[in-house]
Amino acid sequence: MPNQPHWRKQQQQDRFFQQAKTEGYRARSVYKLTQIQDKFAIIRRGDVIVDLGAAPGSWSQVLSRLVGPKGRVIAVDLQEMEPIPNVMFIQGDMTDLLVQDAIIEAAGGPVDCIVSDAAPSTTGVKLRDHVLSMELARAALTVAHALLKPGGNLVIKVFQGEDLPAVIHDVKMAFHPVKIHKPEASRKESWEQFIVARGYKGKTQDEA
Repeated sequence: MPNQPHWRKQQQQDRFFQQAKTEGYRARSVYKLTQIQDKFAIIRRGDVIVDLGAAPGSWSQVLSRLVGPKGRVIAVDLQEMEPIPNVMFIQGDMTDLLVQDAIIEAAGGPVDCIVSDAAPSTTGVKLRDHVLSMELARAALTVAHALLKPGGNLVIKVFQGEDLPAVIHDVKMAFHPVKIHKPEASRKESWEQFIVARGYKGKTQDEA
């Protein structure tokens, strides 16, 4: 039997990877969301949630459980995603205006929370990956302005870099409080962080 790649061995030894496998979740990233939820309580029973960058679906799995049968989850991703109970899936690019219109139509009105674990296909070139991450973050904020009800919440994954403070500033213009958080389930070597924004105040004058 050929030797396994080093990254595969590390993955199999990762406790969150093993836990996700045991508990029936599609990816270890589910624990990033559950740890954010434990700390900030962004999701309630009965909420309507939009999950951006959803595939393979681990966040949607736990969101469906958190909102319960009276809530609803709308998942969006470029890639296909296997069906999940109580989750409506839209396949497309979240930065595409037509896809954003489809999300708005599917929601049928203001939503309680938007979460985005979306990340670009990383190249290893940090500046390029950071710039693409900021584009996704701004797209998530655009969807938030279109869909969130007053008092709603937003979670966005971002990569550290020089453009991040400007994105955080834009989020702070529309939410209070805003925190930057790195869950325990994020790998130590990862340069991802999450903007956790609560209490949506509405569009700024520039976006109105």
